[in-house]
Amino acid sequence: METYRGKPVVDFAMGDVVKGGDVIYRLTQDYDSEESQRDLFDSLLAQIAPSSIEALIIGPWSEAHDQSPEGFLQALIERRAELSGLRALFVGDMTFEDCEISWIIQTSYNDLLAAYPRLESLRIRGSSQLSLQPFEHARLQELAIECGGLPSTIVDSIAASKLPALRNLELWLGDDNYGFDGDLATYQGLIEAIQPERLEYLGLRDASISDELAVWLATQTWLGSLRVLDLSLGTIGDVGAQALCEGVDLSRLERVDLSHHYISSEWQQRLKDRGYQVVLDDPSEEDEGERYVAVAE
Repeated sequence: METYRGKPVVDFAMGDVVKGGDVIYRLTQDYDSEESQRDLFDSLLAQIAPSSIEALIIGPWSEAHDQSPEGFLQALIERRAELSGLRALFVGDMTFEDCEISWIIQTSYNDLLAAYPRLESLRIRGSSQLSLQPFEHARLQELAIECGGLPSTIVDSIAASKLPALRNLELWLGDDNYGFDGDLATYQGLIEAIQPERLEYLGLRDASISDELAVWLATQTWLGSLRVLDLSLGTIGDVGAQALCEGVDLSRLERVDLSHHYISSEWQQRLKDRGYQVVLDDPSEEDEGERYVAVAE
């Protein structure tokens, strides 16, 4: 990322000197960095006032395919009193050149969430070994999990959690070869459990069941109260497009994102004629009748 929460992102590696400014720091390690995650974290906090950190990005860590960011999370937990201003955290901001998304080893986040009751945004990239039990959090407004395959156990835990402030929910469902094991009922249960009428943004992205999701979502009266509906990166085709055209009124939405799609030119035009902004790029091509999500391995 180059910007985060409206501020420029600056990488911080071991040995770097902080130059100051209103920026967001991204902790970053090379594949074979010798320092520990804790050493890198402490090095940053030795140069800036911990209480001034409102947002933090944890970028690539050494051997991310083989070890989790546990060292970073434990350091965050141990120094939580000093980091009283932390409101947003993104763990795993790395590209495929650092580690393929489905190879990123993750960890448990319950202790971190308990340690930061004022956290407003948590974004996680990678779902391998990701653990999340049902939790309560009064301030969390945004929860995002980017991955190539989201296990239904994580979805069920979110559904069973109490998140009264939640406004933005973004989940990448992914491919069943990389961890996705849910179905339409899994996500119906999730949405019905989280009081969707209070959401501003709903992203069910990178989904192999995009058509099924769209058909069901188009029948839900609360859908028209969203600001953004994001079904991008998935496999939506004419079935889903027709449902969105003929379903509940979406005229008050700012945007419907359907980029990376399999929609015919006829239904693309019908979507564009609906009166709200719809994001459509060139359609993807089926491979011997098969459709593929944008992000898997």
